[in-house]
Amino acid sequence: MKIFCIGRNYALHAQELNNEIPEKPLVFMKPPTALLKGDKPFYYPEFSKNIHFEGELVVRICKNGKHIQEKFAKNYYDQVTLGLDLTARDLQNELKSKGHPWEIAKGFDGSAVIGSFVPLAGDLSDISFTIRKNNEIVQNGYCQDMLFSIDYLIHYISQFFMLQTGDLIYTGTPAGVGPIEIGDVFEGFLQEKRLFRTQIK
Repeated sequence: MKIFCIGRNYALHAQELNNEIPEKPLVFMKPPTALLKGDKPFYYPEFSKNIHFEGELVVRICKNGKHIQEKFAKNYYDQVTLGLDLTARDLQNELKSKGHPWEIAKGFDGSAVIGSFVPLAGDLSDISFTIRKNNEIVQNGYCQDMLFSIDYLIHYISQFFMLQTGDLIYTGTPAGVGPIEIGDVFEGFLQEKRLFRTQIK
């Protein structure tokens, strides 16, 4: 099982971090040990003092495929959920400044919070989601605001990696990211349905 993540897929998020808007999808990966399932708490690690949350729509690949044409991409996913891409921003900034890879800032244990999957119904472009921190909305996501659609992401990723059943794609975060603190509670809502809840300990 592979976990693909997309960076800077919402223009306002790229702007809030003073990053360039990409011309092609920015793809990175997390290991399976990054997944945090079942509403389990996230324990703040000792190696960072500035971990940020990034709420994202996540799709699950339902059959194997390679070199998938965009027009057929809808046949390769049938479930969606929400998750958090947790980022050790202090480590990431340090590593980026040196031109070094920044996997340890993105792929550490528990850094991919994942919610309960729901069957895909209708056109994803109509889907909206919210992330709540301590019961206050901190992020609003709308699929139509993505720079690269989910179908295009599947087409693009499958040029380089065979997609296999069970692979996950974290499709990018909208504006509103920020730091987490011990005691915070994060929840993800797809429309009005809550798909995950995790507490920071």
